[in-house]
Amino acid sequence: MTQTPHDDVNPQKSRTGLHRILHATGYSLQGLRAGWGETAFRQEAIASFVLIPAAFWVGRGWLEVAMLVAVVLLVMITELLNTGIETAIDRIGPEWHDLSKRAKDMGSAAVLLSLLLCAGVWASALYSRLGS
Repeated sequence: MTQTPHDDVNPQKSRTGLHRILHATGYSLQGLRAGWGETAFRQEAIASFVLIPAAFWVGRGWLEVAMLVAVVLLVMITELLNTGIETAIDRIGPEWHDLSKRAKDMGSAAVLLSLLLCAGVWASALYSRLGS
């Protein structure tokens, strides 16, 4: 096998098959652990421990249950991506820069939109379940 410059930097690139999947799963679990260290993600994860089981009571069919669970997970996914953006920007440097602020603001806006979507879907499902 020919050695490429990336082999020394990232051994994951040379892994294949099940070996690659196992290592990738480990990296994903490390990402979840790192996310748990963030207050916002931890709050959303704790809320999901309540909301996901509640989805099976609130939803009137499998599609509603799936939608309720999906919007909760979407909030957590968006939060992890936002944290990743913020972490990458912070690695570049602590000084203020307009593009860094813009990237962080857009990540924050994505979290806000996912929260609004989640709240809207849950409010509609609760109204359908309890209001009629």
